[in-house]
Amino acid sequence: MAKYYENTTTFNYSWEQVTQCFWNRYPNPFSSHVLSEDTVCREIRNGKLHSKRLLTKTNRVPKWGERFFKAKSVNILEESVIDPKERVLVTYTRNIGFNKIMNVVEKVTYRSIPDQPGKTIAIRSAWIDSSVFGFATAIRAFGLDRFKKNCMKTVDGFNYMLHHMFPPHASSPSAAIHIQHLSKTQKIKEAAKNASDHMKAQAEHLVQNLSVKG
Repeated sequence: MAKYYENTTTFNYSWEQVTQCFWNRYPNPFSSHVLSEDTVCREIRNGKLHSKRLLTKTNRVPKWGERFFKAKSVNILEESVIDPKERVLVTYTRNIGFNKIMNVVEKVTYRSIPDQPGKTIAIRSAWIDSSVFGFATAIRAFGLDRFKKNCMKTVDGFNYMLHHMFPPHASSPSAAIHIQHLSKTQKIKEAAKNASDHMKAQAEHLVQNLSVKG
């Protein structure tokens, strides 16, 4: 039985900003697993913009999974529909090839919040399945766990690009919180580097003292 996953994310940006950023969210510091993106087709039907894009992503698998899948990358088909009148963007993504090993289908709906014009809600649903006899349960569990981790990267990357394209006012309290969230990783790295430099200086000082005593 396929694994089902759903979560909801609220972006502190208008729907127009989110949809504009959607086409420009790669590359970003959180998307190193996305190797390429190409637009296959794009057309307007009944006032709605229909698009198809082909993404290539890395596909790291655990040792036990190498017996089923050894490819270093996987192709993802992304289909989207933008309805400017209803202010809704719906995306559908699925992997191409190797579907019997693991099939991942995702749907995301980006919708404006009527009583909060400066915010956009994203409802994400995913189905992970496998047809490998005797290993399907393990593969589904692995796929679900990896999908959850990738969702976190996706949201962080989206917020990063939104902040880059539409920088908030520095005087806004919510902006300060947003900036703090985006720079969390950089601060951790800086703290680790400072700690490493401090320890290195202490070690050098200790060596010098021992050399003098010797």
